[in-house]
Amino acid sequence: MAVNFYLDKRTDKKGDAPIRMSIAIKGARYLTSTGYKITPNKWDAVKQQVRRGASNGSGMTWAVINSALARIAEHFATYEGECLSNGTRPDTNTLKMEFANAFGRSGTHTQSESKQLGLFDYLELFIKEMGELNQWTVGTRQKFAALRNHLTGFNPDVTISDLAGDGLNDFVAYLRTEKQMKNTTIGKQLGFVKWFLNWCTAKGYNDNTAYRTFAPKLKIAPKKVVFLEWEELMRVYHYAVPDNGVEVILTDADGREYTKTVHDAAAITKTRDIFCFCCFTSLRYSDAANLKRADIAGDSLTITTVKTADTITIELNKYALSILERYADRADLNGYAFPHITNQRMNVYLKDLCELCGLNQPITQTYYRGSERIDEVSPKYELIGTHTGRRTFICNALMLGIPAEIVMKWTGHSDYKAMKPYIDVTNASKAKAMNKFNEL
Repeated sequence: MAVNFYLDKRTDKKGDAPIRMSIAIKGARYLTSTGYKITPNKWDAVKQQVRRGASNGSGMTWAVINSALARIAEHFATYEGECLSNGTRPDTNTLKMEFANAFGRSGTHTQSESKQLGLFDYLELFIKEMGELNQWTVGTRQKFAALRNHLTGFNPDVTISDLAGDGLNDFVAYLRTEKQMKNTTIGKQLGFVKWFLNWCTAKGYNDNTAYRTFAPKLKIAPKKVVFLEWEELMRVYHYAVPDNGVEVILTDADGREYTKTVHDAAAITKTRDIFCFCCFTSLRYSDAANLKRADIAGDSLTITTVKTADTITIELNKYALSILERYADRADLNGYAFPHITNQRMNVYLKDLCELCGLNQPITQTYYRGSERIDEVSPKYELIGTHTGRRTFICNALMLGIPAEIVMKWTGHSDYKAMKPYIDVTNASKAKAMNKFNEL
């Protein structure tokens, strides 16, 4: 191990002792303070880190300190490997300079000076602490990785005080003009930034709370719920996927004919079955992909959902059971209900499938970029993704007259707020259906 951490014997008025480190590579050794402190009884000498759940006298948590120590250890483990591979023999001064260059401070900085870390250092600590505390999914971590990239593009030298003050307005302008983001996306990015700034304020890294009242007026059009109506769902469910290489003659929304060549028929068939199963059960793609035969008992399934960790039981209708039956004898599935296919590939094949099924009616989606209203018209198949299956189940169940509170037991929704967009859609569909009497 290139780096070892240990506590100094001295303690300050709060009872905290400096966390020191010893960097040893190829005979060279450098001893210095890390700039962090902790009470001796909160230090794990075996693991060389702060005990889980502990904080020092300044309120700095175990996650923040351990994350910083881990970054130092990882850096010098890599540096040691580079020295071994290229035959370099460092000395004490070389190690001192490497530490200063890598972490932007001398090896003798104090804890108060460690608070001069840059915004991106604190963002990394925020992601580390919140990710562990809230058990973030890969998707959530990717959202904050994207935020880091946006902030870097906005200003690689941006500081916490910049964002907490007037800089938020400039950041919003950057997202709108340079990144060409929709207002809805800007709103989400702003929410992530405020979450981070609230964390910084609570930790004592920021004392400017002007950002809390920053609320730009962002025009946002209600998001249109795209789902398959029953006739469309039956068309997809019964569709026999042609063999590879077959050219299918299709008609676009304007009545013009064109041909589409079928590629990877086996993957499209798997996509059809998994997607339709979601449409008939309300399962998210992640839950359908993780569904095991052992989760199914008779005419129902019981699972703990991937996203929310809720345990739900769903009774299976004849359509869902018929899809399961297609894969019942597949020993190669290793206990899973369906063959594996990634979410990304499914989204690609799903659009191909729905295009082959002729789901091409034009749909207009309205959004705003700043004050500019933009209407985009796309054929329906381009707007269908794996999550459309869940929306399809909810909308069709409500239109069949199944009470919302029962639908929520299947979907795992805990309140009506999440269900409101679907209820609004089905109410509009009912009104449209009633008008058919006027046409008689």
